[in-house]
Amino acid sequence: MNAENNLEPDPDMVDLPQAEIQSKKQISIVWLVPIAAILIGGWLAYKGLSEKGPMVTITFESAEGLEAGKTLVKYKDVKIGEVESIRFNADLSQVIVRAELFKETEPFLTENTRFWVVRPRVTASGVSGLGTLFSGAYIEMDPGMEGQPARRFKGLETPPVVTAGMPGSEFMLKAKALGSLEVGAPVYYRRIKVGQVIEYKLDENGRSLAIKIFINAPHDKLVRTN
Repeated sequence: MNAENNLEPDPDMVDLPQAEIQSKKQISIVWLVPIAAILIGGWLAYKGLSEKGPMVTITFESAEGLEAGKTLVKYKDVKIGEVESIRFNADLSQVIVRAELFKETEPFLTENTRFWVVRPRVTASGVSGLGTLFSGAYIEMDPGMEGQPARRFKGLETPPVVTAGMPGSEFMLKAKALGSLEVGAPVYYRRIKVGQVIEYKLDENGRSLAIKIFINAPHDKLVRTN
């Protein structure tokens, strides 16, 4: 017999454990792209919903100069929203304007908030809204500082003479006839304009007129009982 057949196995090598070879499964990089897209899409959707502003409904007699998707809502000439849609009401007597406002306006949307359309106008107190000849009509908001929250409003057909935050005081005058006065007519003191007419109506018995005027500060301190 040759020498190779006489060799016996080493007893120290018999009991050694055998290694098991397994192939490790790895996630393909191809799957990371759709997963990242889903996460980013979800974050953008959440961000959009969390920053979405309030939707308001305003009724007007006419939609003259207004256009969905273009007409802006402003406060002090700063954009705070945009008109989303314009449609008629059930009996076609009014137009219903839906506008989305910025989220920051939400605390100021109360039952005392007012909206009106800014267009070129000629009144007793002068000419206003000439800038809209080039930029187009827009909706102005006068915020309501107090009152119950609201989302539906009746738009004013003429701009208010006095807006929120204007310093001054209101006074009521009695007269037998209106004469040449109208809303916006100036009030003078020693030939200085100190206020204007903001409203007038017949009193309860119909024999006289109640004329409401607004006197600007500090001139309102000059108004006394005599």
